[in-house]
Amino acid sequence: MKKVITWLNDSKYISPLSPACKMCAQGSKMVVLITGLCSAKCFYCPLSAKKLGKDRIFANEWELENEKDTKKLLKEAELIEAKGAGITGGDPLIVWKRTKSYISILKDNFGENFHIHLYTYGIKNREHVNELVNAGLDEIRYHPPQKNWVNMQKSQILSSIKKALKTNVDVAIEIPTIPNMENEIFSLINWADNIGIKWINLNELEFSETNANNLIKKGYNIKDDISAAVKGSQELANKIIDRVSKEDFKVGVHYCSSSFKDGIQLRNRIKRRAKNMPKILKLLQMKVHC
Repeated sequence: MKKVITWLNDSKYISPLSPACKMCAQGSKMVVLITGLCSAKCFYCPLSAKKLGKDRIFANEWELENEKDTKKLLKEAELIEAKGAGITGGDPLIVWKRTKSYISILKDNFGENFHIHLYTYGIKNREHVNELVNAGLDEIRYHPPQKNWVNMQKSQILSSIKKALKTNVDVAIEIPTIPNMENEIFSLINWADNIGIKWINLNELEFSETNANNLIKKGYNIKDDISAAVKGSQELANKIIDRVSKEDFKVGVHYCSSSFKDGIQLRNRIKRRAKNMPKILKLLQMKVHC
């Protein structure tokens, strides 16, 4: 039986755990929303209204004027003393050339040990994944369509996953833990283990301004009065991890709770940024008096 490690704010995992998750816990991962565009129409997508379906770029919550505005990108990384970056969307493969460029820029400025992971639906432009790996991508997290969780052999992204597995990139799966889908999720984990996926991330399903109507129509409710998480999502994640612990799987499984994202990841990132603000203000004052 594999050991289940209880981590931070209800998060838990079975090893191995992605280096990116460890950095997130420290607040040392910069989140780069490379575009809000996506070819998927997931009913649970939590992206905010100002980003959903829009080709905008953000380094954490700092918007870049355009894709050539890389000074803000690098400055934000410096402000939080980032050890890595998570490139997300929308779907980064929609703008794969921009994504490749940003990977190269970050690696050139912060070195090969600057860890970069990417989250993608993996359908459009999936043939360009190897070019992102060659540019320095360290980890790719596929989000397979929900309809394929029980039969990944029919998934459009299967060929892309197989190609990625032949490279030196860490290949992962990341999905929300949707209540009443235990068998589908466990089937996906079983498939991932057989094909050689390194780890699976299960995110607590959450209400947002853009997905609330869809979730309500499907009968989901909030967990409690102080959380936007969906009732039953955490319970299902715990049940799945318990099942995985009893199997002879090599794949790692990490459950990322809503409170982990807000209470650990975001808080520690803000603390890192705040620590460096006095230095910046001092420099600005010196410039004013010069």
